[in-house]
Amino acid sequence: MYATPSVKTSPDMPVPDTMRAWVLGDPGELKLVDKPVPVPKRAEVLVRIDAVAICATDLDVIANGPPAMIQGGLPFNKNFTPGHEYMGTVAALGPGVDEYKIGQRITVEIHAGCGQCKRCREGMYTSCHNYGLNYGDVDKGHRANGFTTDGGFCEYQVNNINTLVAIPDAMSDEEATLVVTAGTAMYGLTELGGLVAGESVVVTGPGPIGLLGVAVAKALGAQPVILTGTRDNRLAIGRALGADHVINVRKEPDVVAAVKKLNGGKGVDYVLECAGAPNSVNDAVRMVNRGGKVCLAAFPHEETPVDIAHIVRNNIYLYGIRGEGKSATHRAEAFMSQKRFDATKIHTHTFALEDLPTALKYARERIGDAIKVVVKARHGKVQQVAAE
Repeated sequence: MYATPSVKTSPDMPVPDTMRAWVLGDPGELKLVDKPVPVPKRAEVLVRIDAVAICATDLDVIANGPPAMIQGGLPFNKNFTPGHEYMGTVAALGPGVDEYKIGQRITVEIHAGCGQCKRCREGMYTSCHNYGLNYGDVDKGHRANGFTTDGGFCEYQVNNINTLVAIPDAMSDEEATLVVTAGTAMYGLTELGGLVAGESVVVTGPGPIGLLGVAVAKALGAQPVILTGTRDNRLAIGRALGADHVINVRKEPDVVAAVKKLNGGKGVDYVLECAGAPNSVNDAVRMVNRGGKVCLAAFPHEETPVDIAHIVRNNIYLYGIRGEGKSATHRAEAFMSQKRFDATKIHTHTFALEDLPTALKYARERIGDAIKVVVKARHGKVQQVAAE
């Protein structure tokens, strides 16, 4: 049985020596294997993974590799386990850890910065200058679970204590996997944009981050909140999460004019761009008023022409965010615990860990209008469709 010097375990929560884990072979190829249960070091804990949500970036990693980087290169055929949006229970404590207890329920952030570089010291650990430099003798301490180190499509994983967010017992496993998504929206709106109550916001793209961006913006007091997208069913969920107005861009020939009409004939204060379409950035900078702010949260798959002259002439500010920095997940969890919004509205399907390939297919092909698909490693009855 799992026993390592200086690592604290509990007889009430025994840990096995090996675990089930999905590993990435060739592009698009996943295999379910047995792997050793990892051992936490200083300032780390072992997490028993109870549930993990599938992100669009996971689909990119499995199919193409980037943005994952394992041993300095592509993640294929390196015994690498992807997946990053997970929650679970603390199962063992690394040396010196007393901030958390064995048996405590937590959800996780992805990134643990090196703690040494300029950006980490500013709290921007998702922009760590030592990203990926954590191999062998070049141990800078940086971790990005599911990107530079093993992720969550398995039964146990190691996390730095700085990436843990305590959750209440009343929060379901499925909802807890969504805290990091809400944290990304929170990061964009509160840290980079400085949103204050009463300002107007457009969210472009009703994917998971966009939909929770609507929820967070409304919870922060934005007025109005306008959501644009191409799918009526997702726009309806945006309405339920607090959007004052929705625009289907396929039915509206001039989305910029439509936004301004809904905002009293003027541009909005802020745009959270989550669509990543070729024209999205230019639409966003034309939706904001002079001096407005645009947060770019999407990952376009190709270079995008941008009207720089319009940005300069109108004193518009552009921000790019990666992930959920500056502990935004803690604030997102606080909102969710207080029921300021219901993140479970974007959870559509749940599968067992052994059914991960099917879960990925649902997420990739949007089968059954899938938005957030969750995989459960254990515990309780697994339903293929989320409870209402």
